[in-house]
Amino acid sequence: MGEKFAGLIKISGICLLLIGLWIFLSVKVTDNFLAPNNIENLLRRTALYGILGIGVAFVIISSGIDLSIGSLVCMAACFLGLFLKVDYVSVGTTSVWEVRAESKTLLVHKNHGYQTGDYLWYDKDRRNRALLKIESIEETDGKSKLVVEGDLKRDQFSEPNTPVASVSRAFKIEAVEESKVKLDDRFPKIDRKDRIVFVSPATAGKERVVEQPVDSGWIQLNEPLSGVDTTFLALPVKRTPLMSIPMAILSVIGISAAIGLIHGLLVARLNLQPFVVTLCGLMIYRGISRSLTSNQTIGFSEHTETLGKIATGRWVIWQGTDASSSFGIPYSFFVFAGFVIFAMVLLNLTVWGRHLQAVGRNAEAARYSGINTKRITLGTYLICSVLAGIGGMMFAIDSSSIAPTAFGNFFELYAIAAAVLGGCSLRGGEGSILGVVIGTALMQTLYNAIVLLKIPDENEFTIIGGVILLGVLADEFLHRTMKAR
Repeated sequence: MGEKFAGLIKISGICLLLIGLWIFLSVKVTDNFLAPNNIENLLRRTALYGILGIGVAFVIISSGIDLSIGSLVCMAACFLGLFLKVDYVSVGTTSVWEVRAESKTLLVHKNHGYQTGDYLWYDKDRRNRALLKIESIEETDGKSKLVVEGDLKRDQFSEPNTPVASVSRAFKIEAVEESKVKLDDRFPKIDRKDRIVFVSPATAGKERVVEQPVDSGWIQLNEPLSGVDTTFLALPVKRTPLMSIPMAILSVIGISAAIGLIHGLLVARLNLQPFVVTLCGLMIYRGISRSLTSNQTIGFSEHTETLGKIATGRWVIWQGTDASSSFGIPYSFFVFAGFVIFAMVLLNLTVWGRHLQAVGRNAEAARYSGINTKRITLGTYLICSVLAGIGGMMFAIDSSSIAPTAFGNFFELYAIAAAVLGGCSLRGGEGSILGVVIGTALMQTLYNAIVLLKIPDENEFTIIGGVILLGVLADEFLHRTMKAR
């Protein structure tokens, strides 16, 4: 009863502090703090950081620590960006192995699918581009010699396994109407978000995105076709993602789970200090992220209509006269609520949760009681890494772009601080998921207060660090008081 009462006091205290901060901000900066978009942003940030806080709470309850969360968030985001990378590949493109300008011939592979009378767009570089028409095709030694009509400036001969250029099949344009175009009946089937490049002998090409195919062969494009007429030809370009969205998400979760398994094995099986293991992970995963991306920013603009809606979408509660006066609950908050329910059930209503708290209080006593302490410890690091990976993906989608040098910095400190403020004792064996939720909300409200009160950015960490220190001191005072009783 004493431990439950102490836990209740901790949660009540942090909850009262959060309510007091809300009241202060509501009075001090009423218009800004209570603005619907600010409340939505607060809910969104609480959800994103709360997922990380739940993961690290399991590790802290087991008397461990995980300092690699921020770098793992960054690495998960980088992997998601790489797995969802989209390439645009021209349809009907063939490598050219030899060009003879005098005889107007191109040497290509035999299985090209071209026919006499087809148009080709020859593309080597900016100075060597031409619109060609096939006059005849000759087969020779497993390759095809295309005799063409057009302007070939000079001879080109390939090195071993390196083509000199490429040609792509081009199709006639039957009609153009502003941002709509009607193409040759032989034009290949094209889908939404694919692209069409319009070329002519006098221009390098104008690219447009397909909004949707419409009836009678017309295609709706994303922009008007100024300067394009029926003398141009069209090149179809297919959108080809490396992975589907579900496969990319599952792959990132799998990588995160593997990292959590490695952490758990090093700590539980080899008895390495969790501080050292995860500190090394912090540096290793940051280095991997920078190496994967070559220190370049990764964007998610290709997925704004799919994953972007999950990150920025909301369930509208009421609709005002304009966007700024309407209010809705972000979709990410519902995802967070699902993890909260799962974590509460796992920690409080399962045998595994009771064993976890026993291991955190006294691992030796738990082992002598028949509890598989190594399996419990491994499980906590596995949960923490998986939630960090999921959180990393959600942060990446919410940000729409990430820089691997800075993305995720200090996220582990925010997560640990939220867990500690929420009642998770760094000694282990104590913790509450509800407390973590309240602690995360307090941390994000503090950050929001710094912004709204226009406190200089350099004081941000000083204020947050001071609040964390007060929380730890309060925890220590309560612990000693209960022990004295």
